[in-house]
Amino acid sequence: MSVVLSLHDDNGGTGFSISNTTRLTGLLLGLALLVAVSLASLLVGARPISASTVLDALFAYDANSAEHIIVRDYRLPRTLLGLLCGAAFGVSGALIQAATRNPLADSGILGVNAGAAFFVTLAVGLFGFHSIDAYLWFAFLGAILVTLAVYALGAAGRDGATPVRLVLAGVALSAVLGGIGSAITLLDPQAFDSMRFWSIGSVAGRNMEIVAAVVPFIGAGLVIALVASRPLNAMALGDDLARSLGANIVRARILTLVAVTLLAGAGTAAAGPIGFVGLMVPHVMRWFTGPDQRWIMPMTMIYAPVLLLAADIAGRLILFPGELEAGIVTAFIGAPVLILLARRKKASGL
Repeated sequence: MSVVLSLHDDNGGTGFSISNTTRLTGLLLGLALLVAVSLASLLVGARPISASTVLDALFAYDANSAEHIIVRDYRLPRTLLGLLCGAAFGVSGALIQAATRNPLADSGILGVNAGAAFFVTLAVGLFGFHSIDAYLWFAFLGAILVTLAVYALGAAGRDGATPVRLVLAGVALSAVLGGIGSAITLLDPQAFDSMRFWSIGSVAGRNMEIVAAVVPFIGAGLVIALVASRPLNAMALGDDLARSLGANIVRARILTLVAVTLLAGAGTAAAGPIGFVGLMVPHVMRWFTGPDQRWIMPMTMIYAPVLLLAADIAGRLILFPGELEAGIVTAFIGAPVLILLARRKKASGL
């Protein structure tokens, strides 16, 4: 028998019911879309390549074929990074929204991505680290320090860490770190020349070395997010009620902090500070799954990469044969979404 969850609309009345069958259908549809955009990512580019050639490049590689080299050395790492970073940014946003009960939160808006990006800039500019194996750890450090700083700034005062205060603290800290980071890059433009597109947010121009470096960390972050989804359901009811239901609040928050650090840090180190993916996708998933984090997390893992890869493909087509970075496309879509969410009467909590 399928379990049915009753939802409520913004007016407090009964909305509609979502069955597990509907959720499972959405999950399968997402997987189909993920396969479709992944294939499109391998096909679309300045040089059109047929599907049969792509398959040959993947399973019967010919080092003397220019098309095979394009697929294996350029488009495949780009597609894999889109899958990994899309899931990382999407799930980190879902975790932050659930843990803070703040529908306006994501790792970009709250400054987590900016913190990771700033510390990567320090690693490159001050210490001369140009390998991701070195500056990845700086990204983790920046992500966790800024997460703690934003929460401390937002919680200061009589009203505590309200959604609006957290957003304002995140935006302010992002602006400060972004300004300092820009100043550092201007001091040595040559050292940062290869990171120009990274600073905007892009999955282009990456290789398999970068993919291999972030796979274990993003994979671990996604697993931790799934483990934390059940206690996050209880925390949505309030800390006191969550404790009465047997949820370990401290453990859940530590797991959330670790997962967000791994996901936002690794994603930013690999693709730059791409924003709004973690804001939009969890919201859309909540419309179709209800507030159950055990469904929101896996659905976000699937649909967030769909969004990022679709944005990357759109960027290749908009300025064809040139390219528009995926971070610009997601910002173009996400900024109006943030405005609409901020204007909603019940955008103050989840």
